[in-house]
Amino acid sequence: MTLEDRLDELEESLEEQLEDVDGCTRSRERGELTLTVPRESLLDVMRVLRGNSDLAFEQCIDVCGVDYATYGESEWITSTAANAGFGRGVSRELPEMDPKDRFAAVYHLLSVAKNVRLRVKTFLDADRPIVDSVVPVWAGALWFEREAFDLYGIMFAGHPDLRRILTDYGFIGHPFRKDFPLIGQVEMRYDAEQKRVVYEPVSIEPRTLVPRVIREDGRYEAGWKPEPAEEAGHDDG
Repeated sequence: MTLEDRLDELEESLEEQLEDVDGCTRSRERGELTLTVPRESLLDVMRVLRGNSDLAFEQCIDVCGVDYATYGESEWITSTAANAGFGRGVSRELPEMDPKDRFAAVYHLLSVAKNVRLRVKTFLDADRPIVDSVVPVWAGALWFEREAFDLYGIMFAGHPDLRRILTDYGFIGHPFRKDFPLIGQVEMRYDAEQKRVVYEPVSIEPRTLVPRVIREDGRYEAGWKPEPAEEAGHDDG
């Protein structure tokens, strides 16, 4: 059975098993199927995805967060070019963000029995990015959800140990959010007099550097050919 056949069967099973759940949508691109679920229905849907024999998603491979602020925009596009190499800077001032559906929690599931994968996505508001934990369904998601909380500030209701997992003790903010400064909030150094590491406000200017612009070279226009090199003369004497 090909991948497309397995995805066809998966779509049919999803439509049948989730017909009573309002707001679920599906999309299929590049050989992958994504199921978007309302946040209030996520835990019920996840229980069906694992427990139903026609779906049988035994494994939760990953849980991650997404920040859709400034989605589709690029800070690297500039209107002017100069030959100053990396001397140009781009302002990283973010426009006013729409708090609705700013964040998303994304789950990657695997069915060993059916040999198929599924991406499940649920959108969360910026003011209260809270969704039910799936640890009661897949215990292995415990550390994944802690990482999404640490880096994006997404909170998982019912998680047994929701605390930071990657950043330092006392870290302020969530470093994968689009409005978190690339230079961070503080810098640290070792103080020889105090004989300890001290934290201080960052002292560098926040900006994003743009690499040198590669200009078009006229030698490579259509129809251009290099002149043949002159052959070196030979002395027969």
